[in-house]
Formats: sequence, structure tokens, C-alpha cells
Amino acid sequence: MIATTIFLIDRISKNYIIDLYNADSAVDIYVNPYLNLYLIWNKGIAFGLLSFNESFSYKIISLIIVLITIIILVMIINHTGFKMYALLAIFGGSIGNLFDRFYYSAVPDFIDLHINNLHWFIFNVADIFITTGVLCLICAEMFSNNHSIKKQ
Repeated sequence: MIATTIFLIDRISKNYIIDLYNADSAVDIYVNPYLNLYLIWNKGIAFGLLSFNESFSYKIISLIIVLITIIILVMIINHTGFKMYALLAIFGGSIGNLFDRFYYSAVPDFIDLHINNLHWFIFNVADIFITTGVLCLICAEMFSNNHSIKKQ
């Protein structure tokens, strides 16, 4: 249910931005001094890294992402509690971006955070859940390892 909800939130946000683009042939919306909505099409992995124009490279990256997503699904089955929820966030975001990779042959990114002219990578809602899930897993590992060290 959690992964499905994340997928739906991601789809709704992306469909909204894509509909704006189809209506105006561009999306460049000033929200506030730190946030713009600006549509780009990402053919790489997280935050546009490893973007390739070659079809073969794109397919290899997509296959690797599918395999990682399957591994995450297996990890969800084998975990409970906090780690399971973090993995569900990663899985939901991953499914959202995978859908786009196969449906559009690129992932629509549109959230542009910046301070003055310093812009972060443009990302989407799925990326937020993936990043949050990864950070939660890192924290869970740090605290569980710290707890294990204190017991010894």
C-alpha cells in the first residue's frame, strides 16, 4: 500500500507537469525565491548522472535499475519495521521512475531547488522518496551498529 501510494503521488505530480508542458510547450514556473518548476527529461540515473544518448547504454542502465528494484523487493520481504518502510519508500520511487523510463524513454524531472544562481540537480517526487528511504536506511544502520558496539 505504501509503495502504491508513493507511485500514485509521483504519477499525479508528473502528469500535472507534463499536462502543463503540453498546454504551453514549456514549464518554467517561479514558485518562490528557492523553488522553480522546470521540466527536463532525464535519460540517466539519479539526478541526471550517467545520461547517455545512445540507445544501448540507456537499455543497459534501465536493466541495472530493474535488477536493483527486484533486489529491493526481496529485501522488503526479508525485513520488518523501520527498514522495511525505508525500503518501501525506495521501491515506490523506483517503480515510479521505471514506469517513466519504459513509457517515455526518459524520466520527467521538474523540481528545481536553488539559492540565487546555485542550483541543485533537478529532480522529481520519486527521487524524494528514494533519497529519503536511502537516508533512513543509512541512519538505521548507523544506530543499529552503534547499539551493537555498546553491547560488546
